Amino acid sequence: MKESDEYYENLVDKVMAESVLQKPSADFTSKIMSQILIAEKSKAIVYKPLISKSVWFVILVCLIAFVGYVIFGGNETKQNDLVVSDLLYSKIDNITPLFQFSKNTSYAVLIVALMALIQIPVLKNYYDKRYRF
Repeated sequence: MKESDEYYENLVDKVMAESVLQKPSADFTSKIMSQILIAEKSKAIVYKPLISKSVWFVILVCLIAFVGYVIFGGNETKQNDLVVSDLLYSKIDNITPLFQFSKNTSYAVLIVALMALIQIPVLKNYYDKRYRF
């Protein structure tokens, strides 16, 4: 093994001694930097939201229509002493007769939805400030 290693070392030394070190042209660095700047300008990131404003508007209108129907539409009750939450619960129960929700489940879903609606703008504001260029 030692003889073959020495042979390869001698061969490499001989090839390296015969080769000439190449030098780049004088304006090599400026040419490379100009190409890098052109490439960076062409890759500019344009912000495009995942959900457009028109889709958010349609979602909001549908949500308002649903809540309005639950509160004001559907079967009217004749009792005057109903609380708003009882009225809302009875309207939802009339809309979805296949599902039986308890009051606790309804309140939990309502609270989670409100917390999500609060967190989305807060997190958006945080990330907008953090990644501002």
